[in-house]
Amino acid sequence: MDVDRLISDRARAVDASGIRRVFDLGAKLKNPINLSIGQPDFAVPAEIKQAAIDAINADHNGYTPTQGIAPLRARLERELTHDVGWTPGEQSGLLVTTGTSGALVLAFMCLIGPGDEAVIPDPYFVLYPHLATMCGGRAVRCDTYPDFRLTTERVEPLITERTKLVLLNSPSNPAGAVLSEQECRDLLDLCRARNVLLISDEIYDQFTYAEARTQSRPGDRSPACPSPAREAGADRDVLLVRGFGKTYGVTGWRMGYAAGPRPLIEQMAKLQQYTYVCAPTPAQHASITALDVDMSAHIAEYQRRRDRVVERLSAVTEIKTPGGAFYAFVKIPDRLGISATAFVDRCVERSLLVIPGGVFSDRDTHIRLSFATDPVALDRGLDILVDLMSA
Repeated sequence: MDVDRLISDRARAVDASGIRRVFDLGAKLKNPINLSIGQPDFAVPAEIKQAAIDAINADHNGYTPTQGIAPLRARLERELTHDVGWTPGEQSGLLVTTGTSGALVLAFMCLIGPGDEAVIPDPYFVLYPHLATMCGGRAVRCDTYPDFRLTTERVEPLITERTKLVLLNSPSNPAGAVLSEQECRDLLDLCRARNVLLISDEIYDQFTYAEARTQSRPGDRSPACPSPAREAGADRDVLLVRGFGKTYGVTGWRMGYAAGPRPLIEQMAKLQQYTYVCAPTPAQHASITALDVDMSAHIAEYQRRRDRVVERLSAVTEIKTPGGAFYAFVKIPDRLGISATAFVDRCVERSLLVIPGGVFSDRDTHIRLSFATDPVALDRGLDILVDLMSA
């Protein structure tokens, strides 16, 4: 059988992730210094592990309602009320999803059809452009260089009659950029004026560092990420996407949620019923416990690592200080006269793994490094980068 003939145009239109190339190169190295991984390096807190074990032992292993188990939904509603001021009602809905990627896939399936457009930042998380492609639409890239901020001034010229949504990622992957409260407010105002949905992907919301966080309120347990969801009436105009994987180190559990306009959430729930069915059941139960775990010590440690990266690399190249997440998007010095992909090849020769910027962008001028790794390994990697960039 000629199976290749049967493959759909949809599948062919999606390129394999360029990150895979780096992983393949790394597989050939012995004990590489790996600054490419996009997941936390800390252990999952013991109480969260135990909650998952208890759920399994209590036979919480079958299907759940598509929308998520009632205790988790109730806990998330309290979280949203405290953090962004949303209250359950007729205007907004809540859906527990199979990771934040699952939430985004469902949202795009409900919003984007053939010929429709979605405005995304450039650089972007690798999934973003393919979401539109898989739905028959087009991802319109918004150039955010050199500060990587998706501002109203940059987005407005890109909105057309075909635009259905603007996708904001703050703190961002790959650059760690965090919009200010005013920038969030302005972007929402623009989307409202043009009747375009604003999707706020806040998977790194807890990883917001001191200088970028919003004013803390009494009783807050963690940094507050500036968000358009905090604006009055935002529950009718913003789809808020958050998750558990990055904050609590449970990336493999695939746990996320989406909250926002009820008509959209209802359509997303309908599609989830026929695709993912529900989020993993034991992980749903454990996520209730996770929401009460204080992760501030880990966040403070990552901020120290962030500061170390900026201190070392700013002496040899251009680097914007990440306000959140655990990545730095570092420019390859012009004097080297090479692309980021070529620079990564030099890094691999020194047993160092980083990701070329062309994986996340129409440009190939930067590298993404993750500082979610052992501090000793991070320092060794920085030594190599400083040496290569000083050449």
